[in-house]
Amino acid sequence: MKQQITELKDGVNIHFNTEIKKEKIILMVENCQQGQCECMSQETKQKITNMQVNGEDGKVELRLSGDISTSEVKQALSKSKVLNKK
Repeated sequence: MKQQITELKDGVNIHFNTEIKKEKIILMVENCQQGQCECMSQETKQKITNMQVNGEDGKVELRLSGDISTSEVKQALSKSKVLNKK
């Protein structure tokens, strides 16, 4: 899966540039918001003020607002059971 992570002034944008389904990213966000994932530490989760999914299958963008770094996002994505599920 190809991802492009860009740090913004007020958060981080993640562009998924492969044939990933938008519903998979939405599921990942919902799991995170409901505390059903272990991708990020509680400290990192508390930094995020908003998560927004845009785009369509194959070109999905996830915007995380808050004081979060690209390195924190990369680490979380590598641990995501939803994204890394075969």
